[in-house]
Amino acid sequence: MSGYKELEIYNMAFELAIKIHYASLKLPEFELYEQGNQIRRSSKTIKDTIAEGYGRRRYKADFIKFLVYAHSSNDELNSQLDMIVVLYPEIEEFNELATEYKNPGRKINSFIQYVEKNWKT
Repeated sequence: MSGYKELEIYNMAFELAIKIHYASLKLPEFELYEQGNQIRRSSKTIKDTIAEGYGRRRYKADFIKFLVYAHSSNDELNSQLDMIVVLYPEIEEFNELATEYKNPGRKINSFIQYVEKNWKT
């Protein structure tokens, strides 16, 4: 593997962050700087933390730590999406995103388990 861009979990997080970005712009104006900003930042943090962890892959414990951070950011985003779905049910993209954001969490968790068992330092 020549870089983090080859990781399936990175690519999934990147694509979903773009979807979140555009969907967040459909929130009411007062929410653009509150909930909208928060979901944009947390969605981008997932992909960025995966990339940073990959940069530390030589140190297995550091790699795992950053993958756990990415998983935590994914959980945070899921919580925020749950709130948005209730507050703004008319913005259907958020219902779809709330469903889609279950996948990165599972994939990151599986990758953490793989690294724990198989990664050579």
